[in-house]
Amino acid sequence: MVVIVPGSPSPMGTSMAKGVFIFRPDSVYEDVPSEQYQFPANYLSRAQQCVGDWIVYLEPTKVRYSKGYFAIAKVQAIIPDPTMQNMFIAIIENGTYLEFGSAVPFRGPLGLPERSVLNEVGKVSGRAQSAVRVIPPADFDRIIDLGLRSNAPLLPRVDDISTAEVLSEPDALPYFASERDRSEYLGSRIVRDRNFRRIVLTAYDERCAITSLKLINGGGRAEVEAAHIQPVENNGPDILTNGIALSGTAHWMFDRGLISIDNDLRILVSRQTNDPSAIYSVINKTGYLNRPKREADKPHPRFLAWHRENQFKY
Repeated sequence: MVVIVPGSPSPMGTSMAKGVFIFRPDSVYEDVPSEQYQFPANYLSRAQQCVGDWIVYLEPTKVRYSKGYFAIAKVQAIIPDPTMQNMFIAIIENGTYLEFGSAVPFRGPLGLPERSVLNEVGKVSGRAQSAVRVIPPADFDRIIDLGLRSNAPLLPRVDDISTAEVLSEPDALPYFASERDRSEYLGSRIVRDRNFRRIVLTAYDERCAITSLKLINGGGRAEVEAAHIQPVENNGPDILTNGIALSGTAHWMFDRGLISIDNDLRILVSRQTNDPSAIYSVINKTGYLNRPKREADKPHPRFLAWHRENQFKY
């Protein structure tokens, strides 16, 4: 099996470049964005150019509640798919996948962040339909500047968020003197924690998934925390499907295994707790986890199973 790794010559003679990988939550492909991306052979030459460099994930506008550009990752290698002829798998470098705190729409009143899809008359070209494509560094920088902006509140206390605000271009990121500087910034715990909190609380509407309480303090900040299901120290990734929004008390009980969640999202209460009736009294009346609006954003069974097997006190 041939493995294409950073620094090795490409069979097509290509060099490193940044790219866009289109991803659909309902895709028939074996995609796990934080781990791998499957694609057919006709995209191989483009994908090879991205080995050793960053790519942006994009949900197409046809996806219901599309996030647009929603994450970045670094391509470590490309291998032939061992299970399917004429298919390949882009292996994502461990620890590089990062979901945007603010998803970036494909199109808006201020124009397209990915301006290289425009043709000579300023219209979106057929290139925008390509599931794997190379993009200029300026497009990549523009997208991550919008996705990782840090100067906006998590969610304002008003319901009307204008499109213009979503597509504004704040001076959010520091100047990167080198790709190494960029990689160190994007891999920092501070950046990852900030973005993880934003994506989880946004998905759950700033509401505790266990109690259903939505409490906002006087400063407009949600009194709810973004909890990892499988903790980072136990190799849990910073991805939305490994997170749930929990109030402080629910988070404490979840981390100590007094409560857990089954694959149907039913809330489980440990028989080892000293006051089970008190715990049941704070659980929402349905007895099930409050789901995010998007089905694709709900907790992944793999992480729920890890919590039950390693944290929950049966």
